[in-house]
Amino acid sequence: MTEPKSTQTAAGYDVAAVRARFPALAAGAAHFDGPGGSQTPEVVARTVYDTLTHPLANRGTATLAERNAEDAVVACRAALADFLQVEPNGVIFGRSMTQNTMDLARTLAKRWGPGDEVVVTRLDHDGNVRPWVLAARAVGATVRFADFDPEAGELTPDHIERVLSPATRLVAVTAASNLIGTTPDIAAIRQVVHAVGAWLHVDGVHYSAHRAVDVPALGADFYACSPYKFLGPHCGVTYGRPEILEQLDPDKLLPATDAVPERFELGTLPYELMAGTTAAVDFLADLAPAAAGPGADRRARLRASMAALEAHEDGLRRRIEEGLSGLPGTRLWSRAARRTPTLLATFEGQDPQDIRAFLGKRGVNAPAGSFYAYEASRRLGLGDTGGLRLGLAPYNDDGDVDRLLSALRDYFDGARARAER
Repeated sequence: MTEPKSTQTAAGYDVAAVRARFPALAAGAAHFDGPGGSQTPEVVARTVYDTLTHPLANRGTATLAERNAEDAVVACRAALADFLQVEPNGVIFGRSMTQNTMDLARTLAKRWGPGDEVVVTRLDHDGNVRPWVLAARAVGATVRFADFDPEAGELTPDHIERVLSPATRLVAVTAASNLIGTTPDIAAIRQVVHAVGAWLHVDGVHYSAHRAVDVPALGADFYACSPYKFLGPHCGVTYGRPEILEQLDPDKLLPATDAVPERFELGTLPYELMAGTTAAVDFLADLAPAAAGPGADRRARLRASMAALEAHEDGLRRRIEEGLSGLPGTRLWSRAARRTPTLLATFEGQDPQDIRAFLGKRGVNAPAGSFYAYEASRRLGLGDTGGLRLGLAPYNDDGDVDRLLSALRDYFDGARARAER
């Protein structure tokens, strides 16, 4: 039985209208590489260009150039606050999620020493593992790893609770695995973490591209994400609860402000990237313009649009899963009950890099590897080789899925023919 194709009415989502706003799609490729970085809407690129080509200077109010910079910063914090359902004065902007997390880890480590403990998980991207490992070890704190169930692909609160103690100072966990899509129950994990008095740092990089984010509901003390995974420019964002940020003493230059969140932002901010991030958030808020109803504010529009996107992407995911199930020697590693539309597959006797190369020649972009999720890939028994990752984004449609499945069938028909010679 063939899985029915997704429809606009089923999801309340006009994917053709969305696709028309991405210039890169005119090149003809079908992109399943969104988890590594999404394609860019024209409005985001245009906003970056306009910011750089209008008068621009360091932030201030005396000149138009200064006001343009100030407006870009204020607007970006407001947009990200709506995106995350938080207050703007907890939004920290930086070069990348990894850079932000490294800086935050070093800052928090000033409060740690021998006898303190930090928990990371084997499900996470290394960007939410290594910064904490390095910072803890530098001050003599102990690092504990929380495991996950490799068969089910699940990370539960019990997995976290097993490695907690009264000495735990921070737990770092992903909201969604960039390798297999698993979305742990962060709100439930928050309860066991806070019960021992620890803080919770959540890697929301992959999650933020597919689900409406509500940081207070998740209960994260810190939440990190990357705008270039959700249609924005290459940069990183970390939210920290302002009352916690006020307690921290990051390294900074002497003239730099002590105000929060600016005390965590080193040097001149990239105003053009901040403006582009605002444009990306606004784009996401209007993915399904009728879903939130007339007069809805940006937060409500974001919730409605992301719900429509989730339904659209899940319909495509089900088609891909069914198509993969008919291919010889296929093993799907994305099996958690709660997961994003990101699938990791391996194929018995086949090198995923060979499949990636074949798909590339057919105009289908689907990368292979472990994608910096080293601990997860090794725990699954895939070493550092990983598998073929198929990740969806707002611009994917049924035509993309048709091309992917057709190309995969052709690859295996060719492999079968070669084996029979």
